[in-house]
Amino acid sequence: MLANAVVAPPSLCAGHSQLSNQLLFPYKPNYGLMRARRKQKVSPLKAGFWDSIRSGFLKNNGTQVIEPPSTLPEEEEEPMPQEIVLVERTQPDGTLEQVIFSSGGDVDVYDLQALCDKVGWPRRPLSKVAAALKNSYMVATLHSIRKSPQREGNDQKELIGMARATSDHAFNATIWDVLIDPRYQGQGLGKALIEQLIRALLQRDIGNITLFADSQVIDFYRNLGFEPDPEGIKGMFWYPRY
Repeated sequence: MLANAVVAPPSLCAGHSQLSNQLLFPYKPNYGLMRARRKQKVSPLKAGFWDSIRSGFLKNNGTQVIEPPSTLPEEEEEPMPQEIVLVERTQPDGTLEQVIFSSGGDVDVYDLQALCDKVGWPRRPLSKVAAALKNSYMVATLHSIRKSPQREGNDQKELIGMARATSDHAFNATIWDVLIDPRYQGQGLGKALIEQLIRALLQRDIGNITLFADSQVIDFYRNLGFEPDPEGIKGMFWYPRY
């Protein structure tokens, strides 16, 4: 569980962040029974996302046996980063566009700065942005890749979405900095980004996932299974007093 006081670090593009005020908790699976293997693959998105999560990762709520730390066998190493084609469509000019989710953290700080500019987030020092990305437990991205039949082999790749998670690498993770290019909003890509990020965290045996949400996006996260902490808000904030 979270400690009594949660100190919220600033987002990569501080200010107009979707993840800031209210601490939200999702359904908490029994992560002691989830041993993700490298060979596991993410199934295509379905309407019953949380049902598939429960059936795919949960067995029962029996007593959890705590064993001493040991070196995991090779087949139980953390899964490799996922790369999934979420959307594929042909434009009127014949260009094929794919929207690809990746949990591999392939982010150029200048591309991220451009994306932050598009959604109206204030800029931050690029050195700190790079450090935040490097020290994140997971960085999930959405890229648009356009393949033109007239320019074969000259694909255009553009960052159109990102979210990242910090973690203690054992039990807990917190999602930060969710943003989608305004041109791609309203297409279900924000939902897909968060769902796939949660899948990737669960595959790494992280079972307690939280995030901070502004009031205007709480319903969005409720629809993904998040809910305000039913035991009362435990999150607290400490800010420098200048």
